[in-house]
Amino acid sequence: MSAESRATLVKRLEGIDHIPSIPAVLTPLLHYMEQPLDRLDVQQVVDLISQDKSLTARCLFMSNSPLFGRWQQIDSVRGAVVALGMQRMRDIALSCSVLNLMPKETATFDPVVFWEHSLGCALVCRQFARKIGFADPGKAYLAGLLHDIGIIAHLWVAPREFAATIKAASHEHVPLHEAENEVLGITHCESGRIVAQRWNFSADFSEVIGAHHDPMSSGSHRDLVAVVSLSDLLCRMSGMGYGYTENREVNFLEQPGFGLLAAECPQLRDFDWARFTFELEAYMDEVQKLVSLLYRGPQ
Repeated sequence: MSAESRATLVKRLEGIDHIPSIPAVLTPLLHYMEQPLDRLDVQQVVDLISQDKSLTARCLFMSNSPLFGRWQQIDSVRGAVVALGMQRMRDIALSCSVLNLMPKETATFDPVVFWEHSLGCALVCRQFARKIGFADPGKAYLAGLLHDIGIIAHLWVAPREFAATIKAASHEHVPLHEAENEVLGITHCESGRIVAQRWNFSADFSEVIGAHHDPMSSGSHRDLVAVVSLSDLLCRMSGMGYGYTENREVNFLEQPGFGLLAAECPQLRDFDWARFTFELEAYMDEVQKLVSLLYRGPQ
């Protein structure tokens, strides 16, 4: 893509006014739920979720799903929170809120594949963070959930060009951001950072969104960026990427994010990658079921 075309795309991103904003309820919900689970008040969570009818409907839909072993009808948000537990409700609420950002028509890109990767990355981030002693697994989860919002931006401002990007990446079996650079002249990392700044995301989330494919370029939040970078790679190498396989051999010990994270989390040096990758199989199965329900739930 020419420099002129890239500049046009950047201008579209900076002037974006037709992407639906993150639901108003999400900002206070995100802020409140950054706290440790044992500090969260059930009624406060219920009140926040209840402010959004769509979010309320999805939470009730999910709480009555057999996936969670619920056979008795639940008809209140409080009942859903109590039945599912705070952590799972947090996952569902945040996932449903972000789900609304995707364009309704995405004929050339399967949105279910996107959400499987995003939610899968979020869950892997949290579990990975816990195992290596990272200070805030909850923040790692949320960073994993939001890390690819630049893809949503591309679907809104350049759907045809992005379709060509996906086709090229799939045909050549290369990482999506490399194909974006070739076709669009800008990656979803750069586009995501622009959108994150427009939506006034915190500096650490903006950094993750903008640098998760190049953690060495990150600034003061390198440990969080590295957690997401490695988790994203784990998901893609485990078959939960963007609907195609990448032809590459990966040694996690040689990844830039590994060196950055090892300095902050000494437990990483003895981390059993093979065992963790094996454990991911159970995650992937639940993620696929959960995303199917979330995406096909009440509109």
